[in-house]
Amino acid sequence: MIELIRPDWPAPANVRAAITCRAGGVSLSPYASLNLGDHVGDDPLAVATNQQRLAVALSLPAEPLWLTQVHGCAVADLEDARRGCEADAAFADRPDRVCAVLTADCLPLLLCDQQGERICAVHAGWRGLASGVIEAALRRMGRPGSELLAWLGPAIGPERFRGGGGGAGGLRRPCR
Repeated sequence: MIELIRPDWPAPANVRAAITCRAGGVSLSPYASLNLGDHVGDDPLAVATNQQRLAVALSLPAEPLWLTQVHGCAVADLEDARRGCEADAAFADRPDRVCAVLTADCLPLLLCDQQGERICAVHAGWRGLASGVIEAALRRMGRPGSELLAWLGPAIGPERFRGGGGGAGGLRRPCR
């Protein structure tokens, strides 16, 4: 059974959100069961099985558009994006679209407007934060901040983060 974290936030009833844990998949070590990423060297059949299990467990209206996340600030509009496009956020304004991002120790950020008509899932690691991924996602939402809801998911904390050369001090110029 897939283990999920359900956000406790005042999102409209038509917005559903979940964060997966590691249990409930078929990937072998070192991927530890529920690996959903097809870019890390796991068996492609195991990843596809895990993705299908997730779709069934959540009764998704469509398959998520799995992004190639690059720790940048691009936002993929699910209206015209293709599987594997390079982006660190997924935006949708139709109820038959499923936004998804993969995080290990990076911060998952979920955004929606108060009507649940616009949603965005953001992969916010320190490089993406430094590049302006949240700002880019907020611009794509196209609503004033006062009309948006946000939920921050689990992420690595300062006790466990082992920054190396460059670290968050190596800030890049934000996306425009």
